[in-house]
Amino acid sequence: MVNKSTSMKKSLIDLSSLVIWFLVIILINTVSGYFFARFDLTQEKRYTLSEATTDQLENLEDVVFIRVYLEGNLPTEFRELHDATKELLDEFRAYGGMNIEYEFINPSISPDEKERVEVYKELTRQGLQYTNIRMQAGDKTSEQIVFPGAIISFHGREVPIQILKSVAGATEQEMIAASIQQLEYEFVSAIRRVNQATKKSVAFIGGHGELSELETADAKRALEEFYEVERVTLDQKVNALDGFDAIIIARPDSAYSEQDKFIIDQFIMNGGKSLWMIDPVFARMDSLRTSNLTMGLKLEHNLDDQLFKYGVRLNADLVMDIQCINKPIVTGYIGNQPRQEMFPWYYEPLLSGNQEHPISANIERVKTEFVSTMEAIEVDSVSSTPLLLTSDQCRTVKVPTRISFNILRDPPKYEMFTDGPLPTALLLEGKFPSVFTNRLPKRLLADEGLKFKERSVDTKMIVVSDGDIIRNPVSLSDQKFYALGFDKYTQTLYGNRAFVLNSMNYLCDDSGLLNVRSKEFKIRLLNQAKIESERYYWQVLNTAAPLVIVLLMGIGFYYWRKRRFVF
Repeated sequence: MVNKSTSMKKSLIDLSSLVIWFLVIILINTVSGYFFARFDLTQEKRYTLSEATTDQLENLEDVVFIRVYLEGNLPTEFRELHDATKELLDEFRAYGGMNIEYEFINPSISPDEKERVEVYKELTRQGLQYTNIRMQAGDKTSEQIVFPGAIISFHGREVPIQILKSVAGATEQEMIAASIQQLEYEFVSAIRRVNQATKKSVAFIGGHGELSELETADAKRALEEFYEVERVTLDQKVNALDGFDAIIIARPDSAYSEQDKFIIDQFIMNGGKSLWMIDPVFARMDSLRTSNLTMGLKLEHNLDDQLFKYGVRLNADLVMDIQCINKPIVTGYIGNQPRQEMFPWYYEPLLSGNQEHPISANIERVKTEFVSTMEAIEVDSVSSTPLLLTSDQCRTVKVPTRISFNILRDPPKYEMFTDGPLPTALLLEGKFPSVFTNRLPKRLLADEGLKFKERSVDTKMIVVSDGDIIRNPVSLSDQKFYALGFDKYTQTLYGNRAFVLNSMNYLCDDSGLLNVRSKEFKIRLLNQAKIESERYYWQVLNTAAPLVIVLLMGIGFYYWRKRRFVF
């Protein structure tokens, strides 16, 4: 009886404990429903969305539908990209709730080849690019078409995005890693674009020998994803820039009139943003293609006093840098055929970005052509931040100067290349003084229609001492243009496009989006050589180890029970 009573008490205690734990779990779940928290234990906060992203998702007014065309029998690397995309969209749903819907679609699912081809054509028409991947299964090799992209839909508007980013010279693994790093930016920027009812307006200034529409075509195409972009000729019209939020002055080669300078000045005084891409020195590679010698001369564009007033001085010099583009130079002839070798061309430095600022952080080096130096001038209520810098191993050459490929005959004297790093792009922020203060006649100052301002409201501008940074390569024979920052000799794509787009995003107050783009975390790539050499070892270990562990646990549990219940 005593044993039976003790057993009943123990059963009641166990049942009470079970009920209490059950009630505690229900209570925790009920309370947690009123709170939202996510914990990211990775060192670089890989799974933590930026504030700009969460704000965008939490303020969605309706359902955004995302179709991702990355599904099916994918290689390991593409499966990693698939999984990372799904994880990100799950994070988006955690903040966007029912306003984020997505599905993964296999565009190659149809067994009928004609249907597949029609699907491929439709996806291409919508703006997605396909990738032809080769798959190895034993001794057999097969090819598969993959569309590593997505289409974002909202209220009848659609925006395509390319998930897989092509990086010249990178391995497939490195491209996948770079793509994963940019996933948040690609998706949130697309969601922002598809939600935008109106876009801000950007004007390319023309009429002073600026770069042509063909030479700025790729920059315009990149900017048009976010802004309305037009080309405007000032023609001394006071209201020429009305309605624009920002302007771009891209490599003028003739002088601005005082009237046109006044229009730009008052645009800035009223809060307009400006991106100045100015050549202080006139020097062109076209001249060296037809002659062994050209001259570097000071370019008179009549903008020096205006920029000086705002806080920057452009120097009449040229930078020679050890970190530069390689160019093919004819070193002799074999019969009638020229023999070419690649040489460093010091007049085309590769600039590094300031890693402390989101405009220039985590972008590839920027390609230049005959770049000059600049200096920040102290101006009340204006702060300056360097964005692009030369390498440590550089020197400057004052103009006028002769420029010739003959400098490549001898190796560089490194002791002469010690002037760097030198700034070549500056961000200026604050309240700028007008360059026309105390210069206008009283009758103009009294004109109410003119509304002259001597000091600006808070605004921003970026000044770059090389207009070629925004110039894309062109083929004049067939009127085609190539990617901004692309070097045809080395087949390398540099960071010019990203720098221009980042600059305009920052100027137009899209800095939250810019912080998303500059977000960086380390992708820990697998060592392919080690995988191949140690594959069988790890296969055996992963197969045998769990069986051995289970066997040892079974044996241990058997002897434990035997020792405990033997008596």
